[in-house]
Amino acid sequence: MDKVTVSFTVFFENPFWVGVFERSVSYKGEMLVTAAKITFGAQPSDAQVYEYLLEHYRNLRFSPPVSTKLKTAVKNPKRLQREIHRAVKSSGMGTKSQQALALMREENHKAALLRKREMRKLQRER
Repeated sequence: MDKVTVSFTVFFENPFWVGVFERSVSYKGEMLVTAAKITFGAQPSDAQVYEYLLEHYRNLRFSPPVSTKLKTAVKNPKRLQREIHRAVKSSGMGTKSQQALALMREENHKAALLRKREMRKLQRER
């Protein structure tokens, strides 16, 4: 049976309040994480966030899935801390949702470049 986990985090990213909607799905022994970023103006109340999600969930643009391994057993806390430090050094800073958002930004940038090339080509042909 597949397990789906959803979380929504609101935080202040100067000068706006930002919400990150994370969706995790277990699939074939690994966890697939996708994320969508929502920019609010002023600090939203709980009711505003709930209403926004009800009305605009279908329109959210989620990032491509990023795979992570499922956690199986609890490890010694000291060993776990050492592994975390090694992982942060090798993969850089950021959570999986931040990495997924960065991947989505890169793909959007590539798509925009392709559109610009096509527009230039059409303008040259005229």
